Amino acid sequence: MSLAHVAIVGRPNVGKSTLFNRLAGENISIVDDQPGITRDRVYTEIEWLNNYFMLIDTGGLDFIKQDEIVSNIKRQAEIAIHEADVILFIVDGKSGVTSLDQEIALMLRKTKKPVILVCNKVDNIEMVSSIYEFYNLGLGEPIAISAAHGLGIGDLLDEIIKDIPRELDSSIDQDCIKIAVVGKPNAGKSSLINHILGEERLIVTDMPGTTRDAIDTRFETDDRKYIFIDTAGIRRKSRVLEDLERYSVVRSFRSIRRADVVLLVIDAVEGPTEQDAKIIGYAHEQGKAIIIIINKWDLIEKDDKTVYNYKERVYNTLSFVYYAPVLFISAKTGKRTGRILENVDFVFKQNSLRVSTGVLNEIISEAVALAEPPSDKGKKLKIFYSTQVSIRPPTFALFVNSKDLMHFSYMRYIENQIRNSFGFEGTPIRILIREKKKDR
Repeated sequence: MSLAHVAIVGRPNVGKSTLFNRLAGENISIVDDQPGITRDRVYTEIEWLNNYFMLIDTGGLDFIKQDEIVSNIKRQAEIAIHEADVILFIVDGKSGVTSLDQEIALMLRKTKKPVILVCNKVDNIEMVSSIYEFYNLGLGEPIAISAAHGLGIGDLLDEIIKDIPRELDSSIDQDCIKIAVVGKPNAGKSSLINHILGEERLIVTDMPGTTRDAIDTRFETDDRKYIFIDTAGIRRKSRVLEDLERYSVVRSFRSIRRADVVLLVIDAVEGPTEQDAKIIGYAHEQGKAIIIIINKWDLIEKDDKTVYNYKERVYNTLSFVYYAPVLFISAKTGKRTGRILENVDFVFKQNSLRVSTGVLNEIISEAVALAEPPSDKGKKLKIFYSTQVSIRPPTFALFVNSKDLMHFSYMRYIENQIRNSFGFEGTPIRILIREKKKDR
């Protein structure tokens, strides 16, 4: 059974994302006074008194203004309403009933779904009497809250739990691989996720910077469960001109921290850039499993050496993630996108791989025998023993006679020997150098 879905809808700037963040207990959706900030559906799981449900934030509905982004926002909200089991209709208690509120109420009444009328921005007891005009919307008794100040939130949650259909599951399955999809604006991240999901979960346009929030999207196959985290395109700091894009950059790096596997999507026509190196460098530092996706490969003229030369170009620019597999795909045509999830499973296993201490020490001993350790002023580096201390990423401790004698080049040599023996494809490796205490 699936988790119940609760959608937050309403006209622009009534406090939907503020309520979403309040219920989530953290700042997930971007909040700003500028209307139209939330564009895609944003999901998070909520727990209240041992009951669980999936909360969906949506963009503000506007039936008057007409442009591509507004149309997409409306379509995303309509999809959220369609998949919702309970709908939270948010209105502004300060401004009163508007004609747009009446249009949205008419649309929601036609759904025949449970609708909870939530009157937001009721910041004090004196304002409660002003909410009764909202009865005219024909959706029953409004619940007065202040999302900004946390007033009335408990009563609202009680009402949500009461309205959730009893046949729906209230448990949460944590056995998912979390995948962050990152890259520069307009590289095709949302198109890629949409193709894998087989639905238009994320807004896709040719306008860079369309996705502003990080969005969690669940996806299941017969063998595995996944959560895709689509992120706002990351640009160089000099091009982050508006506060909202700066918020999105911060959110994107947070998504990398939350992820198990990071997909770096690169526009094949533009090629890997210095900014791509900074993005994936952060994922490398965080110890995440990494796959490099070259999208729009259908636009590249090819010969028998194109793939080889392009890989060489990728690894030259992103030299420190030489261990990451490179996939050439077209999100538009779907070519080779079927290989992405099998590679996700593979690099996740590599990132979680643990090797026995005995076998590890045999490999290190052979490596030392093949290449003499560095020395200084007659004192030679000695590696007494080694052990794996953690996974995600695989981390090894080497106990030596002197940390100062361990040169970077020799540590890289040891890392390469470990990789040659055990694989660890698609994952960084960390090696910690520890001095063995002298016997007293």
